[in-house]
Amino acid sequence: MTAPVNAFPGIPADPPGGRKAVAVWGIGVAVYFVAVIFRTSLGVAGLDAADRFHVNASALATFSLLQLLVYAGMQIPVGLMVDRLGTKKVLTLGAVLFTVGQLGFALSPSYGMALAARALLGCGDAMTFISVLRLGTRWFPARRGPLMAQLAGLVGMAGNLVSTLVLAPVLHGVGWTAAFAGSAVAGLVVLVPLVLFLRDHPEGHGPAPRTAGVSGGFVRRQIRESWAEPGTRLGLWVHFTTQFPAMVFLLLWGMPFLVEAQGLSRTTAGGLLTLVVASNMALGLVYGQIVGRRQSARIPLALGTVGLTALLWAAVLGHPGDRAPMWLLVTLCLVLGGCGPASMIGFDFARPANPAERQGTASGITNMGGFLASMTTLLTVGILLDATGDNYRIAFSTVFVLEAVGVLNILRLRPLALARERERERAHATVPGPAAPPGPVPTEPGRALA
Repeated sequence: MTAPVNAFPGIPADPPGGRKAVAVWGIGVAVYFVAVIFRTSLGVAGLDAADRFHVNASALATFSLLQLLVYAGMQIPVGLMVDRLGTKKVLTLGAVLFTVGQLGFALSPSYGMALAARALLGCGDAMTFISVLRLGTRWFPARRGPLMAQLAGLVGMAGNLVSTLVLAPVLHGVGWTAAFAGSAVAGLVVLVPLVLFLRDHPEGHGPAPRTAGVSGGFVRRQIRESWAEPGTRLGLWVHFTTQFPAMVFLLLWGMPFLVEAQGLSRTTAGGLLTLVVASNMALGLVYGQIVGRRQSARIPLALGTVGLTALLWAAVLGHPGDRAPMWLLVTLCLVLGGCGPASMIGFDFARPANPAERQGTASGITNMGGFLASMTTLLTVGILLDATGDNYRIAFSTVFVLEAVGVLNILRLRPLALARERERERAHATVPGPAAPPGPVPTEPGRALA
């Protein structure tokens, strides 16, 4: 069945991009950069936090789990807010919340107040990435969408590096309160250009005006129509399957695994974690260029990353003896660096499946995937470690189970999602007039889809 030509009414032609687009997008990315610094700051302060709040390892892990829970739970509400209120308002609210959360974390005298501060930070952080994705689709031509998304992810990983390389020595030099309160100033720094200069869209490329009387059913309609698109569901499962192995490794279990199971020093283990981040940044540029030029590479890149990740984890966990050789651990960390860029491919399925007025909601649904998988794995690994006496081989087998579930769903949804893309592309190709195709389709006519 062919999709109707007017399936996406009122959507303007492709935005032109250019220097102004880069400047506006850069403001949004700077906000996301600071949010990631705040998000990952606990990763370098875990031992300090345990001493400051007098908590054990389980209570310390609750910080990360709560932050992920808030982040994942906020994705659809934030997507709806972006579609309803616009990027600038949501991004401004997010910057205020994560700045207050970071400052509150610096000044918290108790574990409970510190938890509340991290939850507030996670809420503000959740508003940044979807907003940056929305800026990319509003300010740049659709063919640039994959590259802009990968660049945003790369900037986020740079924020992770700043936490590791800058905040850690500052924390040990000036102390808890000064380090975290001082870092909160960065939130105020990015808030100023955000309020003064950021615009939701270029002149003449605004969203179609809403019809009267739709406010009551707006939330239900946005979620229902976004979820009805197989491209949105495929995007969620791609994100689910690809992101979580690296997220779990970096966020909580990588350091214990390398130190306790592999017998490495904390310094060496920290170097391997940094290698994951550096690999992520390098591969993000490569993946963005490949997908931007060849849409047919999306599924092979995603499934190839999943397969290679599973292969390396199997080699490390199944290596004879108690410890894997260093070259194998280095290879594992290099491969884990591809998980983040591969997860961004999920948005390249959700983006063309939805019109501009649903981009925020569709991105929120997609972005939930990896974080739900990460929370599931974080909890399951911990439970299995306790149940098996810290047997990491059994605990990390969870990775293979979730990857298998994700791959099955990707293969199930792929034919339907790609058929819908082809229908939409043919429909757009029949629209008369000189305007650009009336939808955010990141494919060129005649280009193969995958």
